[in-house]
Amino acid sequence: MPEPTAAAPAVVVLDRDDIRRTLVRIAHEIVEKNPHGGVALVGIHRRGAHLANRLHALTSELLEQPVPLGFVDIAFYRDDFAIRPQAPVVYGTQLEFPIDGRTIVIVDDVLYTGRTVRAAIDEIFDYGRPARVQLATLVDRGHRELPIRPDYVGKNLPTSQEQRVNVRVEEVDGYDEVTIGPARQSRSKAA
Repeated sequence: MPEPTAAAPAVVVLDRDDIRRTLVRIAHEIVEKNPHGGVALVGIHRRGAHLANRLHALTSELLEQPVPLGFVDIAFYRDDFAIRPQAPVVYGTQLEFPIDGRTIVIVDDVLYTGRTVRAAIDEIFDYGRPARVQLATLVDRGHRELPIRPDYVGKNLPTSQEQRVNVRVEEVDGYDEVTIGPARQSRSKAA
């Protein structure tokens, strides 16, 4: 697929059905990689939390038992918190199950530099000491600044710094879709 130029409109790379199939595959991979259970899903607010909800239903069905589900809000754990031009929107963290000794699967929509995932790991460790931490992401767009790699990837999407990946989910946006298009001019780095 040719990459859109800065002047090109956004291109749909995953539609609703693609996202559904991708999440089913990721759920199967999580269950296969963790056959002894002890796994919990933790979604990163905002869209990662909705994807985690969907994976929760799928993995619980596959395991035939409820999988613990939680959410982290990394707003105050970001390494650029002090230099951001506006106050963060706070959604709140909900980790209402024991973290110690579990395999925690962090769920996010787009993996880019790795800084969001690092912030999520920092926050999770404030709640306990998991046995392992794994990462599931709908899209891996590259350009890592930290040595973080996903265990479960929906789609590897090579991008340039001049592009932006937009994940839209039904629960927030009214429809499911992943697009790639030009980066916004007002931001130095896109998702």
